[in-house]
Amino acid sequence: MAKNKAAIIFALLAAALYAINVPLSKILLMNISPTMLAGLLYLGAGIGIGILLLCRKIQGKTKDEKWLEKSDLTYTIAMVVLDIAAPIFLMYGILNTTSANASLLNNFKIVATSIIALVFFKEAISKKLWTAILLVTAASVILGFEGSDSFVFNKGSLLVLCACACWGIENNCTKSISDKSSEKIVLIKGVFSGLGSVIVALAIGESFPAAFYMLAAMVLGFVAYGLSINFYIMAQKDLGAAKTSAFYSVAPFLGVGFSFVILGERPGIQFYISLIIMVVSTVIMVKETLGNEKLYSGYVHTHQHRHGDVVHTHAHRHFVYNPMHIHSHSHNKED
Repeated sequence: MAKNKAAIIFALLAAALYAINVPLSKILLMNISPTMLAGLLYLGAGIGIGILLLCRKIQGKTKDEKWLEKSDLTYTIAMVVLDIAAPIFLMYGILNTTSANASLLNNFKIVATSIIALVFFKEAISKKLWTAILLVTAASVILGFEGSDSFVFNKGSLLVLCACACWGIENNCTKSISDKSSEKIVLIKGVFSGLGSVIVALAIGESFPAAFYMLAAMVLGFVAYGLSINFYIMAQKDLGAAKTSAFYSVAPFLGVGFSFVILGERPGIQFYISLIIMVVSTVIMVKETLGNEKLYSGYVHTHQHRHGDVVHTHAHRHFVYNPMHIHSHSHNKED
C-alpha cells in the first residue's frame, strides 16, 4: 500500500512537472526565439538524463538494460527528426495562442497517436475510445477558432496541433524500440533532437540568448521533460502502465491551471466549453484503459520483443500524453 501511494505521487509529479512546461515556456519566449527555445529544452532534458544515467552506471544499476541495436536505426532516426519538428511547432504555437489553449490542445496527441497506430500498425480501437477521440477532435476544433464571430482558424492552435501530429507519429516510432533502456532513449532524444533544433535555429538567423535565459531553458527542459519521465518510470514500476497513464492524464488540465495562476489568463467561453468536452473524453479513456487492464491482466504492447533467440509480439492499446514519454516493460513467465 505504501509503495502504491508513493507511486501515485510519482505519477502526479510527472504530470505536474510536464504541465509547467507550457506557461513557463511562454514566459521564456519573451527573451528566447521559438526554435532556439525548443532546442534548449530538449538539450536540458538530454543532458540531465545523461547525468542521472551516469550516476546509475557508477552504482552498477544499468547492467541489465538493453542498448539500441542497428536494427533500431530507422525508428531512432525518425524519432529524432520528429522530436526536432514537434517542439518547434509547439513553441511557435505557444507564441501565437494562450498558454491555457496550448495546454488543453495537448490532448490532441491522443487522437494523432491512436489514428496512426490504427492506420499503420493495425491496432484496434474500441467504440468507447472512438467516442473519446471524436470528443477530443471536436474540442480541438472549438479551441482552434479565434472567436464566435470569426471563422478564421487560430494560427497558434494550428501549430500546436501540428506538434501533436508529429508527436503522434513519434510515439508510434518510439514504441517500436521501447523494450530498450528508457533513459538511453531519452538521452538520444534530448541530445540529438536538441542539437538539431539549435542548428535549425542558427540556420534561420536566430541567436543564442543571454546565459541566464539559456540556463533557465535547459533547467526547465530537464524538469519538464527529464525529471517528468524519470518519475513516470518510477511510478510505472509499482502501478503498471495503465494506472500510471490514468494518473498522468491530468497533465493538460494542470497545464491549464498553471496558466491561470502563473500568467493570469482568462480565456473566453469557447475555452470552457472545450474544457468540459476534454474532461469527459479523458474520463472515458481512463475508464477504458483501466478496464482493459483488468480484462487482460496486464497492459501489453504490439511490438516485437526479443528474449534470447525468441521473438514475439503483444497486442495493446495505450495513449501517450508526454512528448518524450518512454515506458518500460514486464513479462509474465508464459511470455
